[in-house]
Amino acid sequence: MPKYAVTPTGRECTFGDEEIIVSKTDTTGRITYANDVFLRVAGFAEHEVIGAPHNIIRHPEMPRCIFKLIWDTIQAGQEVFGYVVNMARNGDHYWVFAHVTPSFDKNRRIIGYHSMRRKPDADKVAKVRPLYADLLAEENRHENRKEGMKSAYAMLQGLLQSKGIGYDEFVFSL
Repeated sequence: MPKYAVTPTGRECTFGDEEIIVSKTDTTGRITYANDVFLRVAGFAEHEVIGAPHNIIRHPEMPRCIFKLIWDTIQAGQEVFGYVVNMARNGDHYWVFAHVTPSFDKNRRIIGYHSMRRKPDADKVAKVRPLYADLLAEENRHENRKEGMKSAYAMLQGLLQSKGIGYDEFVFSL
């Protein structure tokens, strides 16, 4: 899978209110399935994404600590909901409201992950943007990327604790 050097354009692309972006990955995050909506919105052909890491659509303005929270949750066998900004192959971005779940075999072992993404309400995206900007600024404040992510993750956990709620409850309260 070739690495694409993409620069964000600042243009937002959207998809229909009734459309659902679907992808599946193995336990390492490599794409095993992508539906037609995923391919169209992200701007890739199926052969370009199958086997590629799901972060092929990662937007640089998306805080890494949110992905840590998502991975921690699904690797623990739980579902998670969240707002994510992705980047299409051409550099355009698109916001999604994601529902990510582990996939299990008959013995309840995790064998992969399944994500369904819908078009989010613009007012909810407007509410999450400042938080993501603050988390990203905290991540970027550190020279060491891992330390920056840990610090922003602690900042996020502190916010949730101050509100007395978990992440999913926070997401649905926006």
